[in-house]
Amino acid sequence: MAQRLALQRLLSLPARGPLAFHGRAFGTSAGRRSTFNVQDGSDFQDRVVNNPKPVVVDFHAQWCGPCKILGPRLEKLVAKLEGKVLMAKVDIDDHTDLAIEYEV
Repeated sequence: MAQRLALQRLLSLPARGPLAFHGRAFGTSAGRRSTFNVQDGSDFQDRVVNNPKPVVVDFHAQWCGPCKILGPRLEKLVAKLEGKVLMAKVDIDDHTDLAIEYEV
C-alpha cells in the first residue's frame, strides 16, 4: 500500500524541462526509451540521481518471483506516461553495492 501511494505521489509531480531521452533505446516505442538498465554506480549517479525527471528505480533479481511480476507492470505504467517519468532497472546481483547503499 505504501509503495502504491509513493508511486501515485511521484506520478502526480509536474513534468520538469523539455522531454529528453536519457540512455539507449531498446526499441522504437516511447515506453522502451523510458526504461533503461543501470550499468554501474557512476551510470546510476548520472542517469538516476542527477536526472531532472522523476525516475522509478526497480531493484530486482533474476531469481525473485515477485520481481518478475512487478517489473513488467511498472514498465507498462511508465510507458503510459510517455516520457514524463523514467524507469531504471538495477539487478541487485550485478550491483550489490547499490542495493546496500540504498538499503534494498
